[in-house]
Amino acid sequence: MLSFDIRSLTEHAVTVDDQLAVDDPVWLDGDPKPSTPLHVKGRLSSAGPGRFYWHGTIEGDVSIECSRCLGSAGSHVSDEAHLIFAEAGTEGVEDDPDVFLLDDRKPDLDLRPALREQWLLNVPGYALCREDCKGLCPTCGAELNLGPCECMSASAANG
Repeated sequence: MLSFDIRSLTEHAVTVDDQLAVDDPVWLDGDPKPSTPLHVKGRLSSAGPGRFYWHGTIEGDVSIECSRCLGSAGSHVSDEAHLIFAEAGTEGVEDDPDVFLLDDRKPDLDLRPALREQWLLNVPGYALCREDCKGLCPTCGAELNLGPCECMSASAANG
């Protein structure tokens, strides 16, 4: 469970050990979604009136485009996160980009949007399908991992 009743959090901390599904509606079009459910583990507790603190880890795999050949490249993502949630109107949090504001119309704290943000910050922007990836030919666009392309063979013969 990744959503918690705020009233119960003021009484005692909760242990979180759950998964965020690949098809969860929190993921937006264009997000590098995890290729397997994201494992979420940590502790959520009260941090004073109107404030809550989550410390834990997120871990999962992502399949993204290889930066050289545009094929599929996999990567393991793991992060230790410290998240602060506060009710709107709590002193000193309105302009703090590190604080996630709670919707005062909802009686629960949903970790999923903050976990999505942590995931997006930790997915690598550069990945390779393999260390020795040769990429694409800059002239014709052929994938050089499959062998030399026609234009490279022609330029070698003319050269």
